[in-house]
Amino acid sequence: MPGIDKLPIEETLEDSPQTRSLLGVFEEDATAISNYMNQLYQAMRRIYDAQNELSAATHLTSKLLKEYEKQRFPLGGDDEVMSSTLQQFSKVIDELSSCHAVLSTQLADAMMFPITQFKERDLKEILTLKEVFQIASNDHDAAINRYSRLSKKRENDKVKYEVTEDVYTSRKKQHQTMMHYFCALNTLQYKKKIALLEPLLGYMQAQISFFKMGSENLSDQLEEFLTNIGTSVQNVRREMDNDVETMQQTIEDLEVASDPLYLPDPDPTKFPVNRNLTRKAGYLNARNKTGLVSSTWDRQFYFTQGGNLMSQARGDVAGGLAMDIDNCSVMAVDCEDRRYCFQITSFDGKKSSILQAESKKDHEEWICTINNISKQIYLSENPEEIAARVNQSALEAVTPSPSFQQRHESLRPAGPSRPPTARTSSSGSLGSESTNLAALSLDSLVAPDTPIQFDIISPVCEDQSGQAKAFGQGGRRTNPFGESEGGTKSETEDSILHQLFIVRFLGSMEVKSDDNPDVVYETMRQILAARAIHNIFRMTESHLLVTCDCLKLIDPQTQVTRLTFPLPSVVLYATHQENKRLFGFVLRTSGGRSESNLSSVCYIFESNNEGEKICDSVGLAKQIALHAELDLEEQSRLIAASSRPNQASSEGQFVVLSSSQSEESDLGEEGKKRESEA
Repeated sequence: MPGIDKLPIEETLEDSPQTRSLLGVFEEDATAISNYMNQLYQAMRRIYDAQNELSAATHLTSKLLKEYEKQRFPLGGDDEVMSSTLQQFSKVIDELSSCHAVLSTQLADAMMFPITQFKERDLKEILTLKEVFQIASNDHDAAINRYSRLSKKRENDKVKYEVTEDVYTSRKKQHQTMMHYFCALNTLQYKKKIALLEPLLGYMQAQISFFKMGSENLSDQLEEFLTNIGTSVQNVRREMDNDVETMQQTIEDLEVASDPLYLPDPDPTKFPVNRNLTRKAGYLNARNKTGLVSSTWDRQFYFTQGGNLMSQARGDVAGGLAMDIDNCSVMAVDCEDRRYCFQITSFDGKKSSILQAESKKDHEEWICTINNISKQIYLSENPEEIAARVNQSALEAVTPSPSFQQRHESLRPAGPSRPPTARTSSSGSLGSESTNLAALSLDSLVAPDTPIQFDIISPVCEDQSGQAKAFGQGGRRTNPFGESEGGTKSETEDSILHQLFIVRFLGSMEVKSDDNPDVVYETMRQILAARAIHNIFRMTESHLLVTCDCLKLIDPQTQVTRLTFPLPSVVLYATHQENKRLFGFVLRTSGGRSESNLSSVCYIFESNNEGEKICDSVGLAKQIALHAELDLEEQSRLIAASSRPNQASSEGQFVVLSSSQSEESDLGEEGKKRESEA
């Protein structure tokens, strides 16, 4: 190592300008050393801090790997292979963490301690001596200056002694301070080299020791373990790449296939309506009333689950019950000038919901799905196949078949059949016995090519407007409870019977026979089949008022009478054999398509599970009309008796009435006898 420059301590007393100039060079060198060593100290401090952080992070990693088997991932499952692998990694990393902790301790002792000592002790000592030397030099200069100003003419021994003593003290102090300062600057040249080399030596020795510990811990068994893990990682990466490629291809295919579906109302020719669904899910707008005339529409996700319609808001974990749709009714409605709205009414009529679909396809599919669920098709083993069969039967329903009985027997479940039972009214009006259905052809029930009327216009042909007026079919506002308006006495005010029902008009058509309940069943079948074929889901809701004089269809909002059916003209009425919500009656009127003066029109309605009750009410009205001569007490007893529950047969309920006056009289006598026996 080359020689080290030194300050001449022997020349400190002389304090020549050359000595001061050389001192300035050493002071500049000390300042440069201080700046450099501060930077080196910061760098080594970062190494030490990073090593401490690495040691702590390694220990935390090992701890987290040990706790992996305690975690419960929603999609992870119990992966024992992964848990055991991570446990093995945890042991290895824990050993490495111990090695890092030892390395941190060695760096603190062998690297940080020497450079910290040089920075905090040696460099600060140089700065302190520099400040003390500067003060001593200034005091010596001031003392020499005072000594030089002593007067030659007026000598004062005391003053001279004090000044001389001051010069002595300050010069001695400067000399001693300067010697120590020179010694510290000379020593700094050695300490600089030590402070540079010793921390680096400690750092390298600590790293070598760390590597030796790592080499001892890295056994052949661990190398084999790491090789196997590397192979497994490569296999997983290869599988991931294949899966990503498959998903990318799927995304491209879905983008191409879904492009037409981005439209809110896709082309129905490309995406036909599926009418065989028994399950459906999708977003619908639900109408919520917030006041008498105000409402809001909330978009929610709806799905069917068995016989229930469920709703689920976005963000909810599970859906909630919106409505029980077993035996419900569904129909398209107009609501607040919105498209694709439909209404679902529960089987008891107490709850209804108005929903809006996004497209015409969804609108029809929701209605068909709810209709299929309402028929409880979903309970069968192959619900979609049965739904397709039912819809196909509806499509073929308009095609003539050999007999009415064969078509109905094909739809009835297997088991012993029971002949239809004719029910009587309380007045004793007996229905005519059912004829042999095998010999009854379709043409004997319904006239060929008979048009079906799906909306309420008139109970008879439009050219019979005079008779319609005679029946009282004007647009006069009517109170359904028989009270007259404006002081005018209502025609039904004297009637003792006033019963009101909620019904929905399905359709009407002219029939050729009115003496057998099968004509009502056949009319129901043809109207329902025609509605399914032509996608007619809209139904007009009305209030059916049953009195002793007539049947009235009243607008529920305006209370305007839409239609009036004179009670004597109602010759036959019956409920559906299986769906008790469906009922119909045959009205005998003048004119029509037949050559005779009389024609029969069958009207079909849907009620809220009240078909049998409505038929009982019509039968009661007939009885009261036939027994008009009875007193009020007897009529009240008949009304009370009609409110008792009826045991309806499984084959349906029907009553056949004759318009002949003589038959009414005879049946009335029989009814009196029965009442007296009762």
